[in-house]
Amino acid sequence: MRTLNIQMAVPFADSQRGNAVTARRWRGVLEGLGHRIVDDGDVLLALHARHSHAAIKTFRVAKPHAPIILALTGTDLYGDIRDNAEAQLSLKLADRFVLLQKRGLLELTPEMRERSHVILQSCSPPADPPPRDPQHFVACILGHLRAVKDPLLAAQAAKLLPADTPVRIRHYGAVIDADLGEQAAAANHDGTPYAWLGEISRDGGLRVIASAHVLLLTSLSEGGANTVTEAIACGTPVISTRIDGSIGLLGEDYPGYFERRDARGLADLLQHAATDAAFYADLKARVQALAPLVDPAHEAASWHALLAGLNV
Repeated sequence: MRTLNIQMAVPFADSQRGNAVTARRWRGVLEGLGHRIVDDGDVLLALHARHSHAAIKTFRVAKPHAPIILALTGTDLYGDIRDNAEAQLSLKLADRFVLLQKRGLLELTPEMRERSHVILQSCSPPADPPPRDPQHFVACILGHLRAVKDPLLAAQAAKLLPADTPVRIRHYGAVIDADLGEQAAAANHDGTPYAWLGEISRDGGLRVIASAHVLLLTSLSEGGANTVTEAIACGTPVISTRIDGSIGLLGEDYPGYFERRDARGLADLLQHAATDAAFYADLKARVQALAPLVDPAHEAASWHALLAGLNV
């Protein structure tokens, strides 16, 4: 396969949001395959149908026959492509689609599914993770404070845990919504096992996941959360809202789901995982079995297959 000049369109490219983290990793994967990331490419890789619409439209006008690969985020799949005109036009202009988990295919037409590639995000676990807390059952959350993450649900669930619970909830994430930030800070002083600890680097976050007993995801929707694939790579069980973005990664019958906005269901599931050794062992075994799917070599092979099929 010949070297391709690939142009990337990435909204909020300098941020620590999940999509930007994904794009930076993809750049490394593509360069590792021998391709070049350039400002004016023969192929456009665009992340986000609505936010990258202007770049997609400009590229299509300038290069009518050049391939456009559109990576669809959770905001795309479970919102914008249903009712946003720019996002819908981006779908029409794209030649290939990338999804981060297989249930995203259900949001697309049969014709679009035929041009779609499911590419799971990869991760290498830290070589020397900190030891797990021997006294407490630590549930970590890595999610910025914005509405779609339902970031205060864990704080609400913490109030419903038994007084003698071994669970400790540690929440890391930047303030995107100031009001949510104020509420999270206030929750630090309510005497519950919940603590919001602010923003953390990606490497630091990965070490937190590797040393936690479970990763907790409270989101209302996700395209395929980086943190879930990172937890899989680390062998850390996941407790998640029952959303397509997690089901598409962990499987339909994974036992670690609770319903969206259900603080009581979350509290009960956390307490169950912390106190029932057999249940926790089952969660751990299921996550460990998925590890080959998030190996960096698997992600690189998926990208190679997609690019080799382009008419460039």
